[in-house]
Parts: sequence; C-alpha cells; structure tokens
Amino acid sequence: MKKTVLVVLIVTLFSGSIGYSQTKTELEKHYQAFYDQMRLQGDVDGVINALTHLNVLSPSKERNDTLAYIYANDNQHLQALNTIGIEKIDSDSDLAVQVKAISLKALNQPKRSLEQFEILNTREPNAYLAYELADLKVQLGDNAGAMTNVEYGIANATDDMKYAFYERQQPYEVPLKAAFMHIKGLIQYNMDKNNIDQAIATIDQALQIDPNFNLASLSKQALTSRKVAPQEKK
Repeated sequence: MKKTVLVVLIVTLFSGSIGYSQTKTELEKHYQAFYDQMRLQGDVDGVINALTHLNVLSPSKERNDTLAYIYANDNQHLQALNTIGIEKIDSDSDLAVQVKAISLKALNQPKRSLEQFEILNTREPNAYLAYELADLKVQLGDNAGAMTNVEYGIANATDDMKYAFYERQQPYEVPLKAAFMHIKGLIQYNMDKNNIDQAIATIDQALQIDPNFNLASLSKQALTSRKVAPQEKK
C-alpha cells in the first residue's frame, strides 16, 4: 500500500513539473509572438507589455536593457531607471549606460548623468558625447572642463552631424558644429563676464553656420541686452 502511494505521488509531481514546463514554454512562445506583432504595429505599450512578461518568465539582462531603452525612447525616463537602476556598474552594456545617462539628464540629475556619459566617453569618445559632457559641465559650473570638451567636439564634428533642440514647441536640428560654437560663446561669457563682445562674436559664428539657430539668436539677444544695459552692481 505504501509503495502504491509513493509511486502515485512521484508520478503526480513529475506530471505537474512537465505541465508547468510546458505551460511556461507556451507562455514564452505566446509573448514572443505578441512582442513581434507589437513591434510590427509600432505599438510601444504593447512592446513594453510583452518584454515585461518575457522578463518575468525568463529573466534576461539584455532584454531588460532593451526594455529600459524603449521606456527612455518614449520619454518614460523614471520607468527606464526603475528598470535598470542608476548605479555606476562596470559590467553595464553601452545601451544600459546610455539609458542611464539620457534619463538622468532628462530628470534634471546632471551630476549623476555626467558620471554615466563619462563612462561612455571613456569607452568610445565622439563629438556627440563631447557636447553632452560640455552641456552638463556648464550646468555644474565646470566651465574649464566644458571648454575642453567643446574644443574636442569642434575638432571632431563633421558637417553631416546634427543636434536637436527643444526650446521651441516644434523641435529642430542644427549642425553639431553650430551647437558647439553656441555653447562655447556661453562658456566664454561665464568665464569672463566683462568680455561680452567675445561671447557674441563666437555665437555669431554659430549663426553663420545656421542662421535659423533659434537658441543661438536668443542667447545673442540676451548678451546684447546685458551689454547695452548692464545690471546695476549690488
């Protein structure tokens, strides 16, 4: 009698294990097919849903990085960081570091964002990273460090490189070199507020590259107004 009960118990457990395995496999196939279809339809929420389910069924660092990237690309930066964290991790993929850098910047965390952009720049420096580094360093008051990145960027930016700005209702792009000349003018002003002419001349170079560079025009107007009517000394 005891032998019979034991055999039945073993068979039941084994059958349950097979059933669970089959169910998990079927679910993975289902959500993989769902993911493929959502990608085809361009349904971001559907893609996020599918990847989340796949990660629960079969955790994957690569898939997790992809999920965080999709969140960030959809301007869901808090969700992106909740997915992969904000820590500096040497083993992070380039994609994970990029997501952390971009999302932290979008959430007004310049110091933490700078740390992540520095990691990317150490791995493979380029003109785009140089601009991000310069922009963040200006925000943090490191004008000398920012100027170093600007000079690198000007030397390495090519004519086909563009950078997007969003201060207007309609985003627009300008040549990356123009963006560098604009921020260089701002840095020059920050480093020597008595030499406004130098800063304006540099921003004029940005406008020569792209006369429709709205932010550069606004900066020039602001600097010109300071020159014409300097602030009273406190």
